[in-house]
Amino acid sequence: MDRHLLPEEIDQLLDGEVGFGTAPLKAHLRTCPDCQAELETARTVVRELEHLPHLVPAPGFADRVMAEVPLFVPWHVALLDSLRALAPRSRTGRALAWTGLGATTAVLGVISLWILTRLDTVIFVLDMGLTRLRGITFGALDTLVATLFGDGALRVLRTTGTPGVLVALTVLLLSAAFATRALRAMVAAARRR
Repeated sequence: MDRHLLPEEIDQLLDGEVGFGTAPLKAHLRTCPDCQAELETARTVVRELEHLPHLVPAPGFADRVMAEVPLFVPWHVALLDSLRALAPRSRTGRALAWTGLGATTAVLGVISLWILTRLDTVIFVLDMGLTRLRGITFGALDTLVATLFGDGALRVLRTTGTPGVLVALTVLLLSAAFATRALRAMVAAARRR
């Protein structure tokens, strides 16, 4: 061997391992005083470590350490833990919970089937609700525009329709952006003085 022993090889000799790989290490050790010194130093360290007193940690030490360690809990494990915490502990409680879950599932199934068989009624009711919601929203928008900008602006918006609303919103946003920029420039100039 034309090199010194590696730390792992010294550990092998120190542990007393046997095998075909240790024979060249032992042969090198007989001829190399540097490696002999390294092995003897390692033996001294092991002896000193073995003579150290065995300390027992205080009760609750592991709990205090683990309380400070941030643990990553995958979402599915956290969800299962939350569901297990909600589950009753007694056998009767679990039976009642399963019964309630089954009843809820049955009721929701019946409601779903009823909705599917009366889909035209559901669509009609939803359409009517959306029409009313749209009417209320546009009424509130009309009132807001008339209050803020006057009846003239309201007439212009009614005659131009959606493109007019988009143009008005664009102008409003650009004006707000310009005003904000101008205000920032004024504050920066005042700070420099």
